[in-house]
Amino acid sequence: MKPIVLCGPTASGKTELSLELARQTGGAIVSADSRQVYKRLTAGTAKPQGTYQNNVYTVEGVPYYLVDFLEITDTFNAGAFCARAREIEQTHPHTPLIFAGGTGLYLHSYFVGMDSLPPGTPQTRARLTQLLEQEGKEGLHTALAQQDPVSAQKIPVGNVQRTMRALELCWLTGRPASTLKSGQFFHLPDPDRVHWVCLEWEKEELNTRIAKRTEQIFEDMCAETRNVLSQGFATNAAALKSLGYPQVVSFLQGKLSRTEAVEEIILKTRQYAKRQRTWFRRYTQSQHIVLTGPADWDLIKIARTILRALP
Repeated sequence: MKPIVLCGPTASGKTELSLELARQTGGAIVSADSRQVYKRLTAGTAKPQGTYQNNVYTVEGVPYYLVDFLEITDTFNAGAFCARAREIEQTHPHTPLIFAGGTGLYLHSYFVGMDSLPPGTPQTRARLTQLLEQEGKEGLHTALAQQDPVSAQKIPVGNVQRTMRALELCWLTGRPASTLKSGQFFHLPDPDRVHWVCLEWEKEELNTRIAKRTEQIFEDMCAETRNVLSQGFATNAAALKSLGYPQVVSFLQGKLSRTEAVEEIILKTRQYAKRQRTWFRRYTQSQHIVLTGPADWDLIKIARTILRALP
């Protein structure tokens, strides 16, 4: 069976459905989530509860790869995801694999491909940070415009991360970042290589699911964060920058009330879900599972619908 990609916005039920697909196929799951990779943080990352069996994270008897293995001070990226995912596919050639997650860049990089660009260095990052501190985001953008006007025209002044990366590529390669892109980013997955599935909830219903989940997990997020900080980790550790945790830190520091923290997490989660929906809309050839309310959420039925669509 060719791999199945199960994507969709946060709180859409990807984990539950992927487990049902794995049960029906005897398969395993490869997580495509940039935050579930971290140890110590479970509630706020929506990491499924599991245990290690023979060095494999296992959830309800299903092998669940690429979760719970990275220290919270470390970073992970699309290149690292692709390398690990490739190894999993090569070492399990006869196991049906379900790639499940909401980090669209990881999935796109692996199944479509991205331009191979040089990674940043501590030296360039320090130089960029200094420039940002001295000149602000406007000065950073001006520096990019001087070296790569095409990229500067496409990147808003307020998007500091993209501005920094484009400028960094100019410095690393000696060429405008805009000339390094082949256009592969805009291709679509090969249907002969992978079966792509998108979960699409009606907007208000998804917002309700997000609010409900946030209320349910907030206390657990607080407990996890207290535990992490008590072990000496800094509040700006990579994992604590994950969606929701900065608000939890502010709540624990007395900077936000509980109500303010929860409301801010809900708002930012909805904004993130909107960006995910926009990203996944590009996969026009995918199988779309449209859900309008709780009555539509029949895991067995949905899994069978997906499997029947496989050639």
